[in-house]
Amino acid sequence: MSLFGNTITSLERSIDYASVKNQTISNNIANVDTPNYKAKSVVFSEVLDEQINKQFIAKRTHPKHIPFSSSAEQHSFQIVSNNNTTYSNNGNNVDIDKEMTELAKNQIYYESLVDRLNGKFSSLQTVIKGGR
Repeated sequence: MSLFGNTITSLERSIDYASVKNQTISNNIANVDTPNYKAKSVVFSEVLDEQINKQFIAKRTHPKHIPFSSSAEQHSFQIVSNNNTTYSNNGNNVDIDKEMTELAKNQIYYESLVDRLNGKFSSLQTVIKGGR
């Protein structure tokens, strides 16, 4: 029995995504002066595809049939490099203004997820205390 349905799991995965995105942006900022370093980003479409596929449950009538969804941990999100651009003479393509903006956006996103998670646990605490 799941107490909150899939809400806690979805929030947990979203927080994981925000954490990986924060690490990726931090690596980009740390390597802003590194020659030939290419900026990396976290692709969200894999997360969306995963969530869409989780709601679709296919019936397998033969053991050799390929399942419609694979393991959630293997394909949750993907880090990709942008190798097509160069912003400085040393081959680096990290735009520090863009990275700082993305870092601020990701921080707001992360804090909203944590607030929502705290709200869920606060509701549970209210129920345990009998509504007091």
